Amino acid sequence: MIPVAGIYTYYPNQGHGLKHDPFNAIIGPRPIGWIASVDKNGTRNLAPYSFFNAFNYTPPILGFCSVGYKDSVRNVQQTGEFVWNLATRALAEAMNSTAATVPPEVDEFGLGQLTPVASVKVKPPRVGESRVAMECKLSDIVQLKTASGGSLQSWLVLGEVVAVHIDSSLLKEGIYDTAAAHPILRAGGSSSYAEITPGIMFEMDRPK
Repeated sequence: MIPVAGIYTYYPNQGHGLKHDPFNAIIGPRPIGWIASVDKNGTRNLAPYSFFNAFNYTPPILGFCSVGYKDSVRNVQQTGEFVWNLATRALAEAMNSTAATVPPEVDEFGLGQLTPVASVKVKPPRVGESRVAMECKLSDIVQLKTASGGSLQSWLVLGEVVAVHIDSSLLKEGIYDTAAAHPILRAGGSSSYAEITPGIMFEMDRPK
């Protein structure tokens, strides 16, 4: 750690020296990858991932990263499909309940008292209570590496979006209203979240 002119500098491979690792809090708030999948036998799984985002426009591609080879990664690798569901403030507690560490045969839809709704292009169901869902076909699974080439026990799963379901009340004159859905995001720490609300939105056009 090098305290210089009011700047706290640390080197991750030597530790951060703080009460809690600030990395997740700095890169945030982060969208939540609430991922539904099924294994080769059709057993359902639903789990939230805080390392998640969109990576391409055409075709649209979503990705989530699992720290550890978890059920979602195994299921997607077996079937080549998953569904992303929008986590909102109204569904925060239900979403959190699906983060429980349980055996693979436990259906997290049941833990969250959520309704599995049949998808149209993939086998995994979407969360009926979620106001937006995107059905995805696997495009790639990448095991992450260090800068020196060492393999990490983390897997980035990328999927091409093949169907999108949107609560029509969120479409205002053909434009999706992000804040109207009240999405929640991870905001660092062990339990911090943020909510997008209409009052925090602002407009800014790109330069021509």
